[in-house]
Amino acid sequence: MTRPLAPEPLNADLPPIPNVPPTPWAVLHNQAFLWLWIAQVFSQLADKVYLVLVIALTTQYFQPAAASISPWVATIMVVFTIPAVLFGSLAGVFVDRWSKKRVLILTNLWRAGLVMLLPLSVWLWAGDERGFALILGITFGISTLTQFFAPAEQAAIPLLVERHQLLSANSFYTLTMMGALVVGFAIGEPLLSLAGQWGGFIGGPVIVSGCYGLAALALLSLKAEEQCPVSQATSEQFWGDLREGINFLKGQPLLRMALLRLVLLFSVMAALAVLLVRIAEVMPSLETDQFGFLLVAGAVGLGGGVLALNTIGHRLSHSQWSRIGSGGMAVMLLGLGQTSRFLWLSLLVIAGMGAFAALIAIPMQTTVQTETPEDLRGKVFGLQNNLINIALSLPLAVAGIAETLWGLKIVLTGLAVMIFLGLVWPGPDHQQPATSSNEIKLDKF
Repeated sequence: MTRPLAPEPLNADLPPIPNVPPTPWAVLHNQAFLWLWIAQVFSQLADKVYLVLVIALTTQYFQPAAASISPWVATIMVVFTIPAVLFGSLAGVFVDRWSKKRVLILTNLWRAGLVMLLPLSVWLWAGDERGFALILGITFGISTLTQFFAPAEQAAIPLLVERHQLLSANSFYTLTMMGALVVGFAIGEPLLSLAGQWGGFIGGPVIVSGCYGLAALALLSLKAEEQCPVSQATSEQFWGDLREGINFLKGQPLLRMALLRLVLLFSVMAALAVLLVRIAEVMPSLETDQFGFLLVAGAVGLGGGVLALNTIGHRLSHSQWSRIGSGGMAVMLLGLGQTSRFLWLSLLVIAGMGAFAALIAIPMQTTVQTETPEDLRGKVFGLQNNLINIALSLPLAVAGIAETLWGLKIVLTGLAVMIFLGLVWPGPDHQQPATSSNEIKLDKF
């Protein structure tokens, strides 16, 4: 079996990158990455506001008056998660064979089109189960397209950015992802309410579809197409490609360690998303629906971790930073169990948790990018997304039950033990120096 041709960089005919100082913001002088990042901002916001939109439509047009909204929301979230579990790895195989630019643009355009089908559920079947079934089908389709967008985006970053700037690029990527989670859910309801004042129930879909469309428009600025012809794979070649990615990981202890730490981190973060609501409930000075203050503290801490990495990140290896992050986060989790009834102490601990999470996520994501050959990145990133989506799904299902059975302190201690495994897991403690074959050369752009 032969590998598909390795892709050429996406920004081949953009002007040369100017000589800029090595600051955290220097990577934004790279016009290609800047447009990719802008596209990520709009796409991530659209993903989060979309969930707010479909929950609002369900509440207004399909939920019976006397029924609880919880089962309806749970059904939407399960349908949104299923494609991530089923197709994450498989999508990566196709991404390696297709133009990254084309995948990025088309997945945004198709998601924009699917969102505009949402008004049909109200026009045709308001109050009918068929209308809610249509919403679930659209949600499934959008989530499936996202499984192709995510590995293509991650594989594009090292094609657009110099190796020494990958840490900064991944800092922006991670910060945007977490920021969209907070901002998207925070502005979703008022934004949709404002849209509804002038457009009725069609106003929300127009806003979300427009965000996906703006993401696709930003990606058009990557003017050069990759020189990688679309290769139609037979069934045997397809499964062979998937096995090739898995076999590659078997011989790469550094990559396996990075993936393990990322999976453990996202498992803990998903559990915390559930537990923070409980912490807000038991905290005397906070109402349950004000748990967003705790999320904001985590986002502020994450920003501090990003700043620290971009300031002194060169002093230690990626693995060493992630070990510091794992140890620090384990301590913060134990501390949260002791401070969960004190608002300001909890905010400080959660901010510290966000900072240490950045020290794990950004160096480990950078390691995955730098240590994976170009023609295998889609497969590896697809498998990574598959593992992380499973890691996100399971804690969401069991964290609340575990807290009810055993209490908050015991569950937080268990999460601390989980993240501590990433610290003690045997693995390389250094990064391999870049070879000329692995360096991304500006003269290729």
